[in-house]
Amino acid sequence: METLDYAVDGRIARITLNRPERGNGITLAMPRELAECVERANLDPAVHAIALAGAGKGFCGGYDLVEFTESGTLPNHDPTEPWDPVVDWQMMSRNLRGFMSLFHSDKPVICKVHGFCVAGGTDMALCSDLLVIADDARIGYPPARVWGVPTSALWAFRTGDQRAKRLLFTGDLIDGATALDWGLAVEAPPAAELDERFEALLERIALTPVNQLVMMKLLVNQALFSQGLQATQTLGVFFDGIARHTPEGYEFARRAAEAGFKQAVEERDAPYDG
Repeated sequence: METLDYAVDGRIARITLNRPERGNGITLAMPRELAECVERANLDPAVHAIALAGAGKGFCGGYDLVEFTESGTLPNHDPTEPWDPVVDWQMMSRNLRGFMSLFHSDKPVICKVHGFCVAGGTDMALCSDLLVIADDARIGYPPARVWGVPTSALWAFRTGDQRAKRLLFTGDLIDGATALDWGLAVEAPPAAELDERFEALLERIALTPVNQLVMMKLLVNQALFSQGLQATQTLGVFFDGIARHTPEGYEFARRAAEAGFKQAVEERDAPYDG
């Protein structure tokens, strides 16, 4: 594994994002490795539940785009050449399949969020079954401002349409306490108590027989499918590609190549900081 650690502790399989020096930034390898770990846990009869967490200062800072944006040679992103939307679709739909391995996992996935969970990192968090978020952690999708659309498209399903629009019309972040109030998190303990509360929930879920857990998860997930999740995600993946090829998207990429990705993000977000 290049991006993750996998271990089994009694009835719990632990998947840990392990690129702390890059804020656990998502690479093309990470969704594939994530799906491999989930399948490994599902095929292990001793495992009842899966714990998803991130090493270092936060859960996940989103896609690791520094190399791509600062190189100025993004594939399929030359504004002087025709854009092929299917090229973007083929890449992002495969990434989504990796994230959705958490959703489709036979066994429940409980995600621990500390520090930050932003942009593409929210895809993994929201594809999990339950979120335990530190009360001071920050979660949201800033690329909604420029250069991104959430491919998992789960915000409305998890928070309701009004709160999803509030987040995606602004790209604002909310803290764990707000996430709990909005129904996004199942618990939001103080940061100092996060590990203890997370482990207590995991251990309680792991007491339940695997067959019962599988049936309960299939039952609840079917409600989301009946609400049109698959069609919504198809739009999300195509829209994400489109967002990188708008006039504002091209300008963002140009600025990142010129001044660096961090500077481009700071300039994008500056008007919202007031």
